[in-house]
Amino acid sequence: MTTQKHILACIDGSAVTESVCDYATWYASRLGLPVALLNSIEVPASIRRDLSGAIGINSRQDLLEELSQLDEERAKVVNSYSTALVKDAKSYIESKFDIQVDVYQRHGKLLPAIEHFKAKNRAIVMGRRGEDHQNKRINIGSQIETVARASDIPILICSEAFIAPTSYMIAFDASKIAITATQMVARSYLLKDMQGHIVMVGNHDELSKQSLAAATAELLSAGFKVKAHHLPATDAVNGLLTFQAENNVDIIVIGAYGRSKWSQLFLGSTTTEIIASTLSPVILVR
Repeated sequence: MTTQKHILACIDGSAVTESVCDYATWYASRLGLPVALLNSIEVPASIRRDLSGAIGINSRQDLLEELSQLDEERAKVVNSYSTALVKDAKSYIESKFDIQVDVYQRHGKLLPAIEHFKAKNRAIVMGRRGEDHQNKRINIGSQIETVARASDIPILICSEAFIAPTSYMIAFDASKIAITATQMVARSYLLKDMQGHIVMVGNHDELSKQSLAAATAELLSAGFKVKAHHLPATDAVNGLLTFQAENNVDIIVIGAYGRSKWSQLFLGSTTTEIIASTLSPVILVR
């Protein structure tokens, strides 16, 4: 029996939750799939300690019992908040769109919660704080990178209010991960009727030029409207984002973390810099 796929929207009640719901619904509607809302519940660590020392044993036991009650109360509050969050998010989507919405609550870290639904996930939608763009060196959040490095499906990162995309740009550098991103776009209807751009910065060797031409030809043969652009050698991130602004590109597609984490410490990451430097939604392909 075929498992019904869905678009998994990771929500946490932050300011970007509405954006995550809207982009997940857009993604799901484009592919004719339901939306699955996921809230991962991380109950704060217990505040109990080994109260040894000068405190008498009876006093210590009384305190431990009181702290245990506080732990239980905190867990109840967190669970109640999660239930209200997924309920409100579902009502928000259903009030605007005619689409199936499922809700899930899982205890623990986000990545294991996502992997619990691995067989059903067609794509993942996550939010990023909008103010992060003010500093290119900002930490975009360990959860985004952790999920991106572990996932083999597209991840859409959003931060601003939803605007229905009408154009897209594939950041292309002739690498294996960039070719994979192009192939993912070609196999999906998600971006098919939009104006597309496949953009390479620098890389003027003949092999890279041939790779750009081949990637463009693959998209054209699949029925996509796409133009190839080979920009002069410059900083890759600035070149890509300048092109995006000048051509009013709505959504960016980029290969996610082509280098290892160890290499990234020394070489940086184009993926991270683009996410941290744009307000536009970004689709990561691993």
